[in-house]
Amino acid sequence: MPLFLFNYTKRQLHGIFEAASPGQMNIDPYGWTKDGSKRTLYPAQVQIHVQKNCCPLMENQFAPIIKGNYYSLTHFQFELDHAQVGKLITLLSTQLVAPSATMLRATGKWQIANQHPSEPRAKKEDRIKLPAAYVNPTTCSESDGSLILTGPSSYLDRIHQPIQNDIEAMEKHEVGLIYEKLQRLAETCEPFDSHSTRQVQGLETKMHNEDDYSQGENLGQQESTNESFSLPSDLNSVIAELQELRAFKQESIETMVQLTQIQTKLLSEVKQLQDRCTRLETLSNKSETYASVTMEFNSEQHLDQDGSIFLAGGFDGKSWLASLESYSPPEDIIKSLKPMSSLRSTSLAKLKDDLYVIGGENGGLWFDTVESYDPVNNDWTSLPCLNEKKGGLAASTLHDKIFALGGANGIHCFSDVEMFDVDVGRWIPARSMLQKRFNLAAVEFNGAIYAVGGYDGKEYLSSAERFDLREHSWSRLESMNSKRASHSLVVLNEKLYAIGGFDGGTMVATVEVFDPRRGTWMSEAPMNESRGYFAAAGLNGSIYAIGGIGEEGNTLEKVEQFKEGHGWQLTDLKAIGKRCYHSAIVM
Repeated sequence: MPLFLFNYTKRQLHGIFEAASPGQMNIDPYGWTKDGSKRTLYPAQVQIHVQKNCCPLMENQFAPIIKGNYYSLTHFQFELDHAQVGKLITLLSTQLVAPSATMLRATGKWQIANQHPSEPRAKKEDRIKLPAAYVNPTTCSESDGSLILTGPSSYLDRIHQPIQNDIEAMEKHEVGLIYEKLQRLAETCEPFDSHSTRQVQGLETKMHNEDDYSQGENLGQQESTNESFSLPSDLNSVIAELQELRAFKQESIETMVQLTQIQTKLLSEVKQLQDRCTRLETLSNKSETYASVTMEFNSEQHLDQDGSIFLAGGFDGKSWLASLESYSPPEDIIKSLKPMSSLRSTSLAKLKDDLYVIGGENGGLWFDTVESYDPVNNDWTSLPCLNEKKGGLAASTLHDKIFALGGANGIHCFSDVEMFDVDVGRWIPARSMLQKRFNLAAVEFNGAIYAVGGYDGKEYLSSAERFDLREHSWSRLESMNSKRASHSLVVLNEKLYAIGGFDGGTMVATVEVFDPRRGTWMSEAPMNESRGYFAAAGLNGSIYAIGGIGEEGNTLEKVEQFKEGHGWQLTDLKAIGKRCYHSAIVM
């Protein structure tokens, strides 16, 4: 795994390092202390290889690459994805330097610095140590400490491999030329005295050490200051060729790096042109369909989709619905759009500019059908079906892929996760959740999917878990204080709100808030109305809880609005009417 060392005080990023062990506590209990008399302030450590020794990057250099990781002005998440690792490696590779004096290379192995005299010598001398592979940012001090940013495993072996191969080939060619010259010189030149022989042997040792650049560069100075020794002309020519080869090698490396940067810039420009073409095509389509759309909705007030909540399917207290509607809470206006192909409750997901409805149920009838809605053309497109008919599932998008989580079919509850890749055009089984979950709630936040609550076929759940696509695994989170299913999960101000639901005995009005940076749940002011099987969405700094089933089993038409610091307020919004088992999403 590639690692980068971040210095909090100087705001600098060092690299490029490669992990040589798992992260452990106190590999060197006296590391990073001046004289080894005190135990280290940085006990969480990992052994590493130095892949490339580069000048550190200032924060204004690396911040644009990891800007998506920042959650405050001075703090950022430490896990990196493949694209971020590749860009950091490319940027650091432009600032290669000679090995540091604190990392002395002897007999081909790295020596461990700052080792306390009382400590036994490390068994693997080809490894040095850096501070922790991961530290919780909320508990980290910004004193003179350092943290490691981690990237995907084995990535260093794959990034810029053509350039690395070219450099290695040049190095092998250079060493071969040097040995050939020395061999010819040994056969033809006159014998030296013992002092001269020692000098030549010392030169040969320097040539064997590829990384001892400073010794080679100062060789000419040593010649001029040593008056008792004069090198033969052939050996002088070898030294000159060596210096030329090294200069050529450095020039070639710089050229390759420049070409890589040019290639990256060109690819970025091509992507920008493609995006521009897509936008122009969209504008063209809008102009062609504008007249017909206006005619269809000319009796209604125009709604801005950016300020609207999309509502799909559900039950109005009398019958199941296939409707899709756009609702504007500020104006309390609802606009009917082209309906779905089936009457059902369903799960919604948003990918780019399209809306996706996935699976669902209708009074015991279970669906595996999937459709996508194009808001520009007000039209639906049928997509490949799920691998299993299921309802009560949750849907979310992550890295341009759609995930269908859990659900049930009336017989079994599922922990299964299916992933839809638009480029592949089919649903692919993904890593299952740790628990079966029916009528769960899920949401994507900061590059991860959070799945909360639900019913596992035996009991209602308070547990929660998190999926990170880079690790391709689910991890357990702290459980909620209350069990709940048929609830809603909404992101507001970088926090997750678990709202209402059914706890196995009654509908609840309670609300709990999860802060991903702290990893804990906190109680929030409850709603005014207990409700489950409702829809909720975050819009313009507020959360709207819409409809649902009340504590007495009645279908609700009440809408509540939540603002942080103001709690929940019942509204007089009436346009939606009675509605339950429906879904909501903001485009």
